Amino acid sequence: MIPYLKAQIAEALTPEIQRAIVREYLQMRILQSLQGAGAMIPLAFHGGTALRILHQLPRYSEDLDFALERLPEQYDFRRYLATIQRDMTAETYDVEIKLNEHNVVHNAFIRFRGLFHQLGISPHKSEILAIKLEIDTNPPSNAGLDTTLIQHHVAVHLQHHDQASLLAGKLHAILQREYVKGRDWYDLYWYLSQPQWAPPNINMLNNALVQSGWKKDGVTANNWRGYVLGRLEQLDWGQVVDDVQRFLMKQEELAVFNQDIIRNLLAIE
Repeated sequence: MIPYLKAQIAEALTPEIQRAIVREYLQMRILQSLQGAGAMIPLAFHGGTALRILHQLPRYSEDLDFALERLPEQYDFRRYLATIQRDMTAETYDVEIKLNEHNVVHNAFIRFRGLFHQLGISPHKSEILAIKLEIDTNPPSNAGLDTTLIQHHVAVHLQHHDQASLLAGKLHAILQREYVKGRDWYDLYWYLSQPQWAPPNINMLNNALVQSGWKKDGVTANNWRGYVLGRLEQLDWGQVVDDVQRFLMKQEELAVFNQDIIRNLLAIE
């Protein structure tokens, strides 16, 4: 494991990119453990890391997000985490897992102690790399599902939201998130730049908006761009850039990632 990861990070230009590469490797290993535990039967992968792993979004991501979409009677988060603990410990990782099942969105932190130090990235022996898992146990209805075999570090067969539903989830975050998250806007910029990407799953988006207390008129295929433009005009773009820049694989992308280009992309029907 250590020799493999050292080879993966050898040509990374900064410690931040090295950390991101190590995190992404562990994300794939965790996904492999989840598949082995049967989690990919009831759960669907979604969110920014899904976009990165499934569709090569050119930014790194932190969390692993899932929706409980099928066969809820088969869902067993504690068993999934026990499998992750067993698999990671067998490979000599120093792993601690913290679980919270008190809310509709279940979450857990998979904490790897000392790995950055072992890899020569950090001088601190006790520095922790934490990967958060979130499971929405009451997701908005009408999401579309796909399955894809991913071969990146390891081979994993993932159930996940389809293109239209991934975009709907991102639009919901943009319209309803209470704080500015620049990664949302970078992801939207990327979505809108993909000429073959499916239009948003409007039924799922409206269901998500209702769940989160949306007070405006319903979103349609004709008006969602206007709602997004309204949010765009309210942004402090400096906050957007500050949030996203450390996740970008190529910093030069910041030169073309701006409000004007998003306005132009939103104007394209």
